[in-house]
Amino acid sequence: MISLTQDGGLWTVTIDRPDKANSLTPEMLEDLCRIAESAQDARALVLTGTGRVFSAGADLEAARAGLALSPLWERLSGALVRLNGLTIAALNGTAAGGALGMVLACDLRIAVPATKIFYPVMKLGFLPQPSDPARLVALVGPSRAKLILMAGQKIPADEALAWGLIDRIVPPGDVLSEAQALAADSMGATPEHAAAIKALVR
Repeated sequence: MISLTQDGGLWTVTIDRPDKANSLTPEMLEDLCRIAESAQDARALVLTGTGRVFSAGADLEAARAGLALSPLWERLSGALVRLNGLTIAALNGTAAGGALGMVLACDLRIAVPATKIFYPVMKLGFLPQPSDPARLVALVGPSRAKLILMAGQKIPADEALAWGLIDRIVPPGDVLSEAQALAADSMGATPEHAAAIKALVR
């Protein structure tokens, strides 16, 4: 349910469970963690999904069984943040719940127009993953972060773009090609050069 394709230094990771809105099981999260942790030599890593939803977050049955509190979410977002290559969340649709953590951990976020961003932790009675609020605040500020985390608002793509929560809206069907275009300069640079620039931006 998690697939990886490698084209030179470009790694494309796809969440492939469209019949369940690409909701994540513990096994899928483990796979994502292993891929992110093994991608130190990747020039660029793209995260995307199949179907109309990027990911609805945790599988509800698994969440009730404890996945909502799993350290795997932090392990995944931390591994993504530590990568020296360019990381891009190519949102083929809505990103919700715990799946938002990996999106926030990426360097860039692009999305199709139908995308919505939401994180219903208040409604569901969970806390967000520890690193997610700070990353969200860094992008949109504290008030807008509270709109998402405390007021439970679903933020459409155009509003998310205006806030800086996503970086570009692309036509449906073009999200992967746009991600590849954005990765082109990093793909053409030496790993050391890319890592040096990323360290300066950090």
